Amino acid sequence: MSDDRSRIRQELDAFLAAVEQRAFKTAVYAVRDEQLALDIVQDSMMKLAQHYSQSPSAEWPLLFQRVLQNTIRDHFRRARVRNLWVSLVGNLRAPGDPDDDEALSEGALLDGLAAQSGHVAESAESTVNRQQSLDLIERALEKLPLRQREAFLLRYWEGLDVQETALVMGCSEGSVKTHCSRAVHSLSVLLQALKR
Repeated sequence: MSDDRSRIRQELDAFLAAVEQRAFKTAVYAVRDEQLALDIVQDSMMKLAQHYSQSPSAEWPLLFQRVLQNTIRDHFRRARVRNLWVSLVGNLRAPGDPDDDEALSEGALLDGLAAQSGHVAESAESTVNRQQSLDLIERALEKLPLRQREAFLLRYWEGLDVQETALVMGCSEGSVKTHCSRAVHSLSVLLQALKR
């Protein structure tokens, strides 16, 4: 049994070494950032090793390509969510405005996600503004209660659905919805205070 594991590990190591450079080039072309591409490739390799090492080695090339492409898509999905939150932070209304409750509502978040499209080059000013907004979001997230922060990050940062989030958090789907709703409301208030 131990000999089989050792053999599989050696075969997998050899396979990953053989595909690493091509995978890196694929990721660089997709994300246009070498460090990020390296992270994506390493993440993809770990996922293949964790989930598919027991699959026949002849299936590894196609499995690895699927894992790599899914990891790249996950990166863009998370980037769209982050960019959406940056734009929402920039459009926050003052507390008490008639539309205040909708400023960071779940519906607004999902509508914004649907409207977001692929990677777009941005100016230096936009990059600085985006980073400042992300810093505001991070500061506000740190102030949320633990369960609200966990639910929010799993749902909107990592893109898990309600059921997946409930499984990760070990709670009911209703609790996830409650935590997310409270987190969105609290974030709206916190971000307004931090923007001043």
